[in-house]
Amino acid sequence: MRHASTDAVRRAAFPVDESLDPAGLEAAGGLAGRLGRGDALCSPARRARETARAAALDAEIAPELDECDFGAWAGRTLAQIHEREPAGARAWMTDPHARPHGGESLADLLARVASWLDAQAQRDGPVIAITHGGVVKAAVVHALAAPASAFWRVDVAPLAVTELHAHDGRFTLTRVNAPVASGALGAAA
Repeated sequence: MRHASTDAVRRAAFPVDESLDPAGLEAAGGLAGRLGRGDALCSPARRARETARAAALDAEIAPELDECDFGAWAGRTLAQIHEREPAGARAWMTDPHARPHGGESLADLLARVASWLDAQAQRDGPVIAITHGGVVKAAVVHALAAPASAFWRVDVAPLAVTELHAHDGRFTLTRVNAPVASGALGAAA
């Protein structure tokens, strides 16, 4: 599940380590008791920890669930990046190994999430992961064995559920970008 809304989410900005906005905090609080059973894992980012806490999850911090490091772009909108650094924005969107912001490349994010997801597939029982849009998108790309370019074709709204099931070393994608109201969770990313 992606964390609840923040100022950066509402502004369509690359995130900083910020708190949930009031609407996000209220929405996350409405999830208490509705997320099903399973071990809870959480990104170390404040917005993810606050989402887990508001949803009454006793979540273990998993650094692998942290959002992509956007380096110098943190806090800026994509429109600002396109305006001030058009070549950098183009490189970021077309070359998975590019890191014009000085942070983590898309290829690095995809590899980190793939490694984490493969390790999770060896666990028994469901896992509820509170994480970020980029991590969820990377999990979907890995689960479907899709090319890196597919990352840009997956939408993940705040508090949306993406559910994956592991079977014999491969994944089944059950739902993507679904509201919690569409049913209890089994194993979600």
